[in-house]
Amino acid sequence: MRAYVAVDIGASSGRLMLANIENQHFKLKEVHRFKNGFRAEDGHDRWDVDHLVKEILVGLEKIKRMHIRDVRLGIDTWAVDYVLVGNNGQKLCDPVSYRDKRTENAVKVLTSELPREYIYEKTGIQFQNFNTLYQLFTEDREKLAQTDRIMMMPDYLGYVLTGNAVTEVTNASTTQMLNLREGLFDKDLLHKVNVYQNQFPRLVESGTVLGNISHKWHLKYDIPETEVITVATHDTASAVLGTPGKGENWAFLSSGTWSLLGAELNTPENGLAAFKENYTNEWGAYGTYRFLKNIMGLWMAQCIKHEYHDKYSFAQLADLAVKEAPFQQFIDVNDDRFINPKNMLQALQDYCREHQQKIPQTPGEVMMAIYSNLSLFYANELQKLAQILGHPIETLNIVGGGSNVALMNQLTSTLSGVQVIAGPSEATAIGNILVQMITTNQLPNIEAGRQLIAKSFNLKIYQPESNHYAKTLKAYQAYLAESSEGDD
Repeated sequence: MRAYVAVDIGASSGRLMLANIENQHFKLKEVHRFKNGFRAEDGHDRWDVDHLVKEILVGLEKIKRMHIRDVRLGIDTWAVDYVLVGNNGQKLCDPVSYRDKRTENAVKVLTSELPREYIYEKTGIQFQNFNTLYQLFTEDREKLAQTDRIMMMPDYLGYVLTGNAVTEVTNASTTQMLNLREGLFDKDLLHKVNVYQNQFPRLVESGTVLGNISHKWHLKYDIPETEVITVATHDTASAVLGTPGKGENWAFLSSGTWSLLGAELNTPENGLAAFKENYTNEWGAYGTYRFLKNIMGLWMAQCIKHEYHDKYSFAQLADLAVKEAPFQQFIDVNDDRFINPKNMLQALQDYCREHQQKIPQTPGEVMMAIYSNLSLFYANELQKLAQILGHPIETLNIVGGGSNVALMNQLTSTLSGVQVIAGPSEATAIGNILVQMITTNQLPNIEAGRQLIAKSFNLKIYQPESNHYAKTLKAYQAYLAESSEGDD
């Protein structure tokens, strides 16, 4: 049996998902799950990347115990973070997390030297303090001087497993250093952050065969013969591939730790309107672009759950939220204070206090505040997206963990007046595996893959209810506009 394995690693956990096609349906099974997270070390928040390598190999051991001896494997992770590798081929240190405080003012400082319009015209990427461009701008200069190669997180994991180094484009584009027209790292931006083109392994497209897992790992772990395929290594790129969108006027919402809302385009959109709204043009697989807005997402809910000492499951918290009235306060969920606060509940309540909003107290009130304000933000961005693209959005496909939050999905549909199709929740792993299947000729193209998804998974449809929230959305939009003017 030909088996495919998706290694899908997020900020809080990772897993190995086993897949194949049976009776013309896509079959997916989780075989190994492990924790992930950053820790304080040497004054920075760092990822334990050796732990991630070990867990991949432990997961492969489990797969071999299932009497599977030959697999294809693809790796996807979050974006923007990187590993510095020295001349000896070893990492110089554990990579710093994008939530680290070191880049707090980096955008402001760098764009005082290079205009924002100049950077956006070159890259089409939105401005966020944690982009790789600003991380490298604030990187330790001694460490950079010792660096032979700079590798994005999933590329580094593939390198450790196979000994082969590449830079895959869907993740590389999030660095805000790839030139849209040239298709290469931009020399001016590299010079500004004191790095060089030859420090990055060669750029490759999604679907490139990386190689077999090195013999040394077979000596340490009882794993199957494994060929690694460089998939769409940015988890959002894989999630969009795993979205069963069809037709022309559909949008996607990859709803997890982050919410990524946008549309799949064949050409980038980096005009003035996109620049003003801080939309991004991340490169996708098969010549596409992910034109999207980065939104805080369920990170807030994840932190709150942890701060309640995991007393409630997410399903229980959603049940508590349903009992509360929505829209009791307006919250800018993209406020920087929510990126990595010491206490998310305190940050949320402080925000409401400072902005003269009703302060949520009970778990249900807190979760409704998060879900209803995320829905407001989504609806607002859907309107902006339609305006920039010049055509209406008829369907919003929500994938990822957030596709299971019925309350939020229905509010989003009603507020936006758009049909919502929710699912599959495992779109990232599915998109990862679709690229492997296309590379090995089990599927002809991504359109066939999306048809297979729609046939294989139960998708839930939400229709807009009577839009008595129209005034609420307008009031929220006015609130965001006023808050933005106050910040300026």
